[in-house]
Amino acid sequence: MADIHVTSTSEEGFVTRSRVGDFELTIDATDEEGPNPNATLVADYASCYVPAFRVGGQQRGHDDLGRIEIDAAADLDDEDDLAAIRFDMQVEADLDDGEVDELVARGEDNCHVHAALRDSLHADIAVESGAF
Repeated sequence: MADIHVTSTSEEGFVTRSRVGDFELTIDATDEEGPNPNATLVADYASCYVPAFRVGGQQRGHDDLGRIEIDAAADLDDEDDLAAIRFDMQVEADLDDGEVDELVARGEDNCHVHAALRDSLHADIAVESGAF
C-alpha cells in the first residue's frame, strides 16, 4: 500500500483538481483557476523547506527561530521548464553566518522536496536573519 495517495482529475482543458486526503488542490496550466504546475512546485518546495530549516535549527539548539518567510523565485527555460530556483529567506532569529550556513545545509538535508529534485534545480538559498 502506498504511503501517499493523490487522485488528480481533469474534466476538460488544462485544469486539474487533486484530492490529497481531505484537501483539494486546483492546478491550472493557464493560471486561470489556480496556479500553474511550475508555480505549485516552487511553492511546495518553499513550504517543505521552512519546516526542514526549523528542524535543522532544533537539531542545533535554536528552538525558536521566530517568523520565517521565503520569497521564492524561479526562472523558466525556452520550453517553460524550470531552469533555476532561488529562495530569499528572512528569519526573525539573529543568527551568525556560520549558524546560517549550517541551518541552510540541515534544511537541505531535511527537505523531502529538495531531495526529490535534480541537483541542477536545487534552490539557491539566501537568508536574512534578525529580519522581523
